Amino acid sequence: MESRTQRPRIADVAREAGVSKTAVSFAFNAPDRLSVETTERIRSVALRLGYTPHPVARMLTQRRTGTIGVLTPQALSVVFRNPFFGAFSAGVARVAEEHGYALHFISPFRGSLVGAMTRATVDGVVAVGLGADHPEIEDIRRAGLPLVLVDSQALPDHGSVEVDDAAGAREAAAYLAGLGHRDVLVLSVEPPSTGDEHPDGVTARRLRGYRDGFDPVGVAIGEDDVIEGPASIEGGAAALRRAWDAGLRPTAILAMSDVIAIGAMRALRELGLDVPGDVSVVGFDDIDLATYVDPALTTVHQPIDRKGEEAVRVLVAVIERPGATNVEHRRLETRLVVRDSTGPAPHRAPA
Repeated sequence: MESRTQRPRIADVAREAGVSKTAVSFAFNAPDRLSVETTERIRSVALRLGYTPHPVARMLTQRRTGTIGVLTPQALSVVFRNPFFGAFSAGVARVAEEHGYALHFISPFRGSLVGAMTRATVDGVVAVGLGADHPEIEDIRRAGLPLVLVDSQALPDHGSVEVDDAAGAREAAAYLAGLGHRDVLVLSVEPPSTGDEHPDGVTARRLRGYRDGFDPVGVAIGEDDVIEGPASIEGGAAALRRAWDAGLRPTAILAMSDVIAIGAMRALRELGLDVPGDVSVVGFDDIDLATYVDPALTTVHQPIDRKGEEAVRVLVAVIERPGATNVEHRRLETRLVVRDSTGPAPHRAPA
């Protein structure tokens, strides 16, 4: 019976190179602890023998997994249907790969983010759309795991990346006010679960911006003028229908995401209304689809993929410089992109 060739072991490299097994480990995992000559000799012997460090053993030695976790508040089957998250994830993946990290997307396990986190072995976490006081964020902080918050209120001891939501929303509202619109409907993004609303969260900042944009013309956006819906095309369509059934007749709609805005436009069309002749619609995000719908969507642009890139850069800096005291908080700018879904207010609201 033919014998199988045994894989070279660390002891074989140590014997051939005339060093200890610890020195061989240092040559691969902590070369700065050896002279350059010794490191090169050990690696040369390892190459000749065909030895490579076992990936799991190396991970344990370095106390690293080489993996970054991306924590989402909803199931991946939901978040991946939103083009925003696809663009954000592309930015995350681009920088993670540049730094040699794999990705582990973490969503609620059987309805529980705690259950999901207990099954995740990662070097750090990018948490998307979760408030700083969310129970899972508290657990991550207590565990001492590097953490970066995206689209959340900042914490002084953890990195964060956000956009200037209030400024973007204010610019969109002021633009509509300048077109003569006074009857406005806000289509908001419903929180993942009851109690997740936060006074400094994304939806709250955007709503403040909308109100500030209309305040100079004496228009107050009340609670009855805000309808929540899931961040999806279907969610936007359903939210618009609920508003219409409740008797609301806006001449302009401010949607807190592009997919909600696109759903609202579809529902308006089904009601026999023209966009923008009867109702103007403004989104938020500037996903690729915004330029392809008919009419093309006026929206607030935010650098979605760059947001993902910056989140990983901030996180990697924490992972690779443990104990560093400088925590980065990055705010990215927004801008209004005017397309075909907005126009002057009609002389009277549609019946």
